Parts: sequence; C-alpha cells; structure tokens
Amino acid sequence: MTPASTGASPRVDAGPPAPSSDTAPPVPPGSPVRDTRLAPGGPGYRRMSFALFLAGVATFALLYSTQALLPLISGDLGASAGEASWTVAAATGGLALFVLPMSALSERFGRRTVMTASLAVAVGVGVLVPFAPSLGTLVALRAVQGAALAGLPASATAYLAEEVRPRALVTAIGLFVAGNSVGGMSGRVVTGWVAQEWGWRVAVGVIGAIAVGCAVAFRLLLPAPRHFTAGSLRPRVLLGTVRDHLADPLLRRLYAIGALFMTVFGGVYTVIGYRLTEAPFSLPQGIVGSVFLVYLVGTVSASAAGRLVGRLGRRGALYLAGGTTAAGLLLSLAGPLLPVLLGLLLITAGFFAGHAVASSAVGKTAAHGRAQAAALYQSAYYIGSSAGSTVGATAFRAVGWSGTVGVGVLAVLGVVAVTALDSRAARAAARREPATAH
Repeated sequence: MTPASTGASPRVDAGPPAPSSDTAPPVPPGSPVRDTRLAPGGPGYRRMSFALFLAGVATFALLYSTQALLPLISGDLGASAGEASWTVAAATGGLALFVLPMSALSERFGRRTVMTASLAVAVGVGVLVPFAPSLGTLVALRAVQGAALAGLPASATAYLAEEVRPRALVTAIGLFVAGNSVGGMSGRVVTGWVAQEWGWRVAVGVIGAIAVGCAVAFRLLLPAPRHFTAGSLRPRVLLGTVRDHLADPLLRRLYAIGALFMTVFGGVYTVIGYRLTEAPFSLPQGIVGSVFLVYLVGTVSASAAGRLVGRLGRRGALYLAGGTTAAGLLLSLAGPLLPVLLGLLLITAGFFAGHAVASSAVGKTAAHGRAQAAALYQSAYYIGSSAGSTVGATAFRAVGWSGTVGVGVLAVLGVVAVTALDSRAARAAARREPATAH
C-alpha cells in the first residue's frame, strides 16, 4: 500500500513507524485484493457516519458558542460589537493557525487519536469559559479552544478519504458538514434561550456539557481505521507536502473558494444578532437564538451536495451555491422581518452546499498527504471566518447592515470569479490533452 493510496505523507525516515492503534494491519502476501473501505449499507458505515456527525456537532457548537450571545457579552463586559466579535474571531483564528500542525500529528499518530485528543482539550477549556472575568481572558480561552479544535476538521476529512469508497466520499463528507450545521444551529438556539433566562455564562456552560456527551459518544462509535499508514513528523517532509499542495492550481482555487464562502457566512452570522436585537426589530435573545434554526436548511443542502455534483458537475454546483448565497444577501436588505429570514435561509443553503462541494473536491484532488491538503483548506476556510467576523462587524458599525451585505457580495463575486478561472483552466487542459497524448 503506497502513501498515494492512503493519503499519508511520503515516508523518508528509516525504520518502522511508531506503533499506533490507528495504523492499518499488514496485508498477508498472496492475499486476494479487495476493497475493504466503508460503503453505504456496509458494516461500520452507519457508526462512522454518526460518530463524525457528532464530532461535527461538538466542533461547531463549541467554536461558535459565543456568536449568538455577542450583544449580551457586549453589555456585560462593556465591549463594542467589533471588540466582542473577537470572541468568535479568536477561536476561528486559533483553529486556522493550528490546523496544519495538528494534521501533521494525525499523519504520525492517527486520525482517530488526534480527533479524540482535540475534543478532550476543547471540552476541558469549555468548562473554564463561563468563568472568564474579562473580555481579554475570554478571548484568550477562546483562542486556545479553537487551536484544540484544529485537530478535528482536517483529520476527519482525511479519515473519510482513506476509509470510505470514492463514490461515497462526497456524501460522507456532506454528512460531516451536516453535523457542523446542526452543531452551529443547536448551539445558537440553546444559548439564546438559556441566556435569556440565566445569562451568557450559563449558556456557554450548557454548550460545554453537550460537547462532552458528543465527544464520549464519538470515541465509542468511530470504527478503528484500517487504511491508515503512519508518516513522518520531519519538518522537511511536512513542508514538501505543503509546497506540493500549494503548487497545485486546482487546490489553490478550492482553498480560495472555501475562504470566500466563509467570509460571507462569518460576517452575516456574527452581526445578525445585533441587527435583530436593535430597532426596528428589537427581538428578545431567545427569539434571536431561534433564528439559527435556519441552519437546518444547511444540513439538507450539505447532505445533497453529492447529488448536486452528480447533476451539475463541481463547477455548476459551485455556481448554484454562489448564486443562492448572493440572492440571500440581497433579500436580507429588505425592511420587514420575513424577507430578512428568507435571506438568511438562502445564505445558509448556499454556503453549506458550496463548502461541502469544495471540501470534498480537496480530498479527491490530493494525491498524497490528504490531511495536509484538508488542513490547508480548513486554514483558508477559518481565516475567511475570522476575516468575515471582524470586517463584517466593522462594516456594520460604520454603515449598518448594508455594509455587512456589501462585504458578503464582494466575497461571492470572488467565488464566481475563481470558479470561472477553474472552468477556463479545465477547458485549456482539455484542448492540450490530444496534443500531449502521443
């Protein structure tokens, strides 16, 4: 079994890899070759899907646990919208910075091991978050929590790319992304209603308790990997793998698409709580939290990403996702509440569909070092989230909701432009192919 087939980084160190419960058992010589990867309907597939679904729930619930509570945090700690938004940006920024080093650890010690350790540290920090005495301490704890969660996204994508049959990969990743949407939704809804009665500190404590349950169930359910081969932790190997991925023009475009989509999403959902609690809507915190039920449409659109790609192709699906997001942004400019909510629904559907399509394409495109390829995508993705949170909040403070929408529209135009470049590059490659086939 070669590194290219397993997604592990190329081996350059002498000697056998360190023992790991995540290392695939050797195949006896002369054994018949058969595909033992997981497939829908096969043994272990449902357990794997549900375990990673729960991991996605815990990740997004923790990562964005303060987002729906920003108006309350502003009031309690005397912070502006821009300052309070750092409780979100610090978490996503910590994840963006540490996702690549954590992916390297997963190449050496195993996907399941790293994912389990990441969740354990993140939920441990989550116990401390409600007791933060100041905004600075809260932001610092959230940064540590985001860094810990960095072990989840890239490792999960690499695990799926190695353990699931290629035809089922988009659907499997779509289910993981659907878990993200459920976590984001349930975290915001729960915190909204709990905070309305007992304050934001109790609300984030409840999210921490939910994440503990998800983490325990995840570790009990996730099947042991059978196709992982340990790689090297040498910096030269890691840097070489990263350089290979960044030299791939398709991967670069996919990273840009993920970052741009998340810029829209991070900006909109960081600011929407302020817009809905202020005039003319003046909604109570519980109702504002319930607005995040629109994440359910993201669960559906992410799960349907595989069918979208099958019918429209990758680029067609990305165009549709970008167009849906842009339509939602423009609709949200309307004055009445109903068009605003419909706009959020379209933004959410477009974002999750685009994210599922782009992230699954990364796993298929990378010939080796899939964890690093996925880590670079996740890093770009969460840099987009941090940028969207801070720039969107700054634009809202300067000119209102139209400023946040303007930032989002520019990002969607970027998605369309990058996808068009992808299409043009594909056509150029197709024209060159006959000439180079001889």
